[in-house]
Amino acid sequence: MLSYRHAFHAGNHADVLKHFVTIQLLQYMNQKDTAYSYIDTHSGAGVYALDGGYASKNAEFETGIGPLWNRTDLPASLKEYVDLVKEMNPSGKMRYYPGSPYCADKVAREQDRLRLFELHPADAKILADNFRKVEAHAAEQGIRPSTRGKRVIITKGDGFLALKAQLPPASRRGLVLIDPPYEDKMDYRKVKDTLADALVRFPTGTYAVWYPLLQRMESRQFADKLKQLPAANWLNVTLTTNTPMPDGFGLHSSGMFILNPPFTLEPLLKEVMPYLVKVLGKDSGAKFVLESGGPTTKRNTPPRRAAIGK
Repeated sequence: MLSYRHAFHAGNHADVLKHFVTIQLLQYMNQKDTAYSYIDTHSGAGVYALDGGYASKNAEFETGIGPLWNRTDLPASLKEYVDLVKEMNPSGKMRYYPGSPYCADKVAREQDRLRLFELHPADAKILADNFRKVEAHAAEQGIRPSTRGKRVIITKGDGFLALKAQLPPASRRGLVLIDPPYEDKMDYRKVKDTLADALVRFPTGTYAVWYPLLQRMESRQFADKLKQLPAANWLNVTLTTNTPMPDGFGLHSSGMFILNPPFTLEPLLKEVMPYLVKVLGKDSGAKFVLESGGPTTKRNTPPRRAAIGK
């Protein structure tokens, strides 16, 4: 469905979880000199204005990046994410929020490749325009004179279908981010089927999937179905900021499911997730769940949960 516009939700608690984890995955890949590919199947517009337009209508950023903005006690890895957002706002006022393509462009290196897909025609155009602005600004600063061309390729199209042609990447190193809107319940099936195919084409790749935790059956069963995929290992982390509403409306929880995660991610999340629950939690229903396992290791750590009162 093309009615979804991420601008309404930019900077909310789900974005905090998604972008924080994505940045950590990219930083881990930066530890080796060999280039890698970052593939974003649902890129969105890349940058979102928080002080006007769609984002200001619901002000969902007040559930996410807002409470973190002036904190002085941020864990080091979380501060890295907040600093990246602040870099986009040199005045100190929270006006713009970066989507995953911008985060990846800032963290990835010159030799790495970004392949960005977006089906929504308006967002695809905005994404291309935003990267042209990033390129122009970089040229003015004498930094990375060209972000386009071979390094960054933006394509208007279905990321689910396009992923097949991208795998395996030439470098045999890659991170794939999949975060469709899930307005169409078939997106849950498409994600699982796309990952099953991707693991055949590129079994050693790292795949990060963002998903909402909603009342619908497809959402409740989603993580358990992803655990059945033949990846060497998996990690599932969810963040709940408040008790679900009786009518089932509103996004109170979301998760990141990572196939073939780096070994460093789980201990890092054990440190950061309690902090996010404390700062972003709204009532006693706030908590996180962190679990990991895999068919080859037969390892499954019991879910770790935390809750705070308001």
